[in-house]
Amino acid sequence: MKSIFSNEYDIFRRCMIAARKEARLTQEALAKHLKKPQSFVAKYENGERRLDVIEFLFVTHVIGVDPCDIIRKVEQGISELSCKDEE
Repeated sequence: MKSIFSNEYDIFRRCMIAARKEARLTQEALAKHLKKPQSFVAKYENGERRLDVIEFLFVTHVIGVDPCDIIRKVEQGISELSCKDEE
């Protein structure tokens, strides 16, 4: 399924997937900790839905990553993306 979101949101999505995998959590395990169905994780990872700020904070807490680290990685990715656009 094609994402309905921007390239910038795709960077965020990929950062969240990488953080989950680095924490060695499956979608199912993460969802269980969040008390959500596995489809909740699958949908935001596939770009079918967005995470709001509160959901983002809950997910990063469970994964064990500083939310600011994710934001910095996204910001770096967006900067790289905009540099490519200027070329």
